[in-house]
Amino acid sequence: MPAPIDKEVLRDQLLAALEAALAAARQAHDSAMEGAFHEEAKAENDKDTRGLEQSYLARGVAQRVADLEAAVALVAKWKLATTAVIALGAVVTVHEETTQHQFFIAPAGGGTMLDGIQVITLASPLGRALLGKREGDEIDLPLGGRARSLEVVEVK
Repeated sequence: MPAPIDKEVLRDQLLAALEAALAAARQAHDSAMEGAFHEEAKAENDKDTRGLEQSYLARGVAQRVADLEAAVALVAKWKLATTAVIALGAVVTVHEETTQHQFFIAPAGGGTMLDGIQVITLASPLGRALLGKREGDEIDLPLGGRARSLEVVEVK
């Protein structure tokens, strides 16, 4: 029998993963900024766009840093609740054909794997489809050109 799922531990693991991604993004931003202002990035003629390209990269990475900072702040102050209806903070087990999947519905960090449990957000098609469902409900979800048929087995 698998160990009971502690949602607080999942939240802490998600927060740690987001903080690690934020640290990496900040380092990438610093490198991109350094490259944009490096002596070798100065244009040698009107067709030379190295510095401009580096500045575009730095701006994109800066946006990633801002998004991750917001996600870290959101998850850090997130208060988990227990409910029988799928909502933010639920750990959901679904059955699909011959396999079972577990999802942790979180405000950020979609796609992150935490001890075999995939984080999904309510912004994802699957998250939106699961929202408000209960144990025993069935969901037909068109994804990737085919319909996925899921049954909600458990909500924690």
